[in-house]
Amino acid sequence: MLKRERLVAILEMVNTAGLVTTTELIDALQVSDMTIRRDLDELNNSGKLIRIHGGAQSIKGSTLYEPSHIEKREMHIDEKRAIAKLGAQFVAEEETVFIGSGTTLELLAQSIQVNQLRVVTNSLPVFESIQTRNANWELVLIGGTYRNRSGAFIGNLANSTLESLKFDKAFIGVNGIHNEAVMNASAEEGRTQGIALNNAQQKIILADSSKLNRDDFYQFYNLYDIDVLVTDQSITNEELEQYGQFTKLVK
Repeated sequence: MLKRERLVAILEMVNTAGLVTTTELIDALQVSDMTIRRDLDELNNSGKLIRIHGGAQSIKGSTLYEPSHIEKREMHIDEKRAIAKLGAQFVAEEETVFIGSGTTLELLAQSIQVNQLRVVTNSLPVFESIQTRNANWELVLIGGTYRNRSGAFIGNLANSTLESLKFDKAFIGVNGIHNEAVMNASAEEGRTQGIALNNAQQKIILADSSKLNRDDFYQFYNLYDIDVLVTDQSITNEELEQYGQFTKLVK
């Protein structure tokens, strides 16, 4: 089987089943473990599927599986770096900003170049990535119930704290955006993100283009109420027109 035929066959299996294991692909295609792993890496890097531990998940697949924080770090990394740099340009000196959970948000926190800043976050990875970065930054970590899948603190304690805080800007990541619906995998985490957005003067989503036209479990916000959606250059002209009806797009 030629490589192109093999890649098409892998995509068909993944998109049909939603989630397939490396072993299933090896048995079906009768190729080596190393070949399948290389093919999955190539398809993941091109944004055609999501590479997970032990297999692959469809981009448009089941909402029952949420990739882990570590798995998400390897997905669409070049696009995430570009998005983070664009998002960092929205941060001005002496502002108070909320930075939510997510691998793109970690890169955003590392990309910000201002000298005086207050950063509020409910993300332990965001906190850890910048805690020693700039002595002039005031860094506030919101406590609560720790959600290991995303590295975020959520729940009543986190929500009651965020309800009393105001931000110049809130930066949020998402698992899916479909028309006006802004979604993620956890209702609790979605409610926490929604509070942060409600208390911000400017509401900004950072999301690579693989999140567009993708559904997830819980709708926590409306894209009409978002000021800016920062995405990557892979967004199609059709998607630009589609989502430009709801909010301002930056790519």
